[in-house]
Amino acid sequence: MDAAPNILEQQEANRRNTVVVMALFIVFVGLLGFGFDVFVLGFGEGRHSLGFPIATVLAIVLGTFGAINGLESGAVSVLNSSGAVPADPSDPRYRQLFNVVDEMAIASGLPKPAVFVIPDPDPNAFATGRDPEHASLAVTQGLLSSLDRDELQGVVAHEMGHIRNYDIRLMTVVAALIGAVMLLAEVGLRTARVGGTGKRDSSRGGAGGAFTFVLWLVAMILAPLLARLLAMAVSRQREYLADASGAELTRNPMALASALEKIDAAVEPTQSIKKGTAPLCIANPLGSDVDDKEGFFADLFATHPPIRKRIVLLKGMAYQRGPGSSLPPSSRESSARPLPTSLPGSR
Repeated sequence: MDAAPNILEQQEANRRNTVVVMALFIVFVGLLGFGFDVFVLGFGEGRHSLGFPIATVLAIVLGTFGAINGLESGAVSVLNSSGAVPADPSDPRYRQLFNVVDEMAIASGLPKPAVFVIPDPDPNAFATGRDPEHASLAVTQGLLSSLDRDELQGVVAHEMGHIRNYDIRLMTVVAALIGAVMLLAEVGLRTARVGGTGKRDSSRGGAGGAFTFVLWLVAMILAPLLARLLAMAVSRQREYLADASGAELTRNPMALASALEKIDAAVEPTQSIKKGTAPLCIANPLGSDVDDKEGFFADLFATHPPIRKRIVLLKGMAYQRGPGSSLPPSSRESSARPLPTSLPGSR
């Protein structure tokens, strides 16, 4: 049996997979644009051709511009949409939160992120920003009320892992690319309905041309769904990596496991956090049942991996095997001994 990959190997594997997904986004946007060139603008029809795949280039430029614009202003939009307000350092209610953020910033070697609080009773948290120097960390009031200090430290370490691994930049870019895909698909479908491109395609390429045109129309219709599925795949991989990073920073994986158990027990959705922000959160704020399942359809539609599986992996890192074994989250035993580098059951 092959040895399970260590944390660094898992991080590198996830980064490679993320690059592949991002490349698929760009290729997909380009193909949608190329289909628009061929079936709507007549690219490749000899003397009637424009001679240049303008829609293809515009589609790629649109995706790139959207990504850049999202990096510059996406974090502010996310925070505003969730109703997050800056936490007051002088408020005694947030003293522990600031202390924990300071500790995890030092442990990770990163600048301290801006700290925000969301007035929502459901426990949740997310990080956003274009890079570690411009990062923000937001936690709900429900998270602060339900977690003890060690559990809060585990959640903050998880989010610092997202910041350290540049997940915050990645998910902002992915969100922008989703917007570009949806916009291009809508424009393409509207133009195809008005322009009568099916007749042009059928007369030019016969049955083969008509079949290709139908495939392009189907791709246009499914483009928003496919884009979201790719975004969800990125989000799921990032959560496993951030869990490992959080355990590495605290040297206490049981603290994060205990926090996830409490978050999972809170069945009410996080009303303040909108659907577009869901992939950024430590747990799905919408309370979807699909996130608790495994299998083909769960892998397609879940924004997060199953919390129970994440808890099992964290307990495995703390040498806790089986559902009946647990360690009090306040115990320092797990932080006093070396943290195992392998990720049991990692993908």
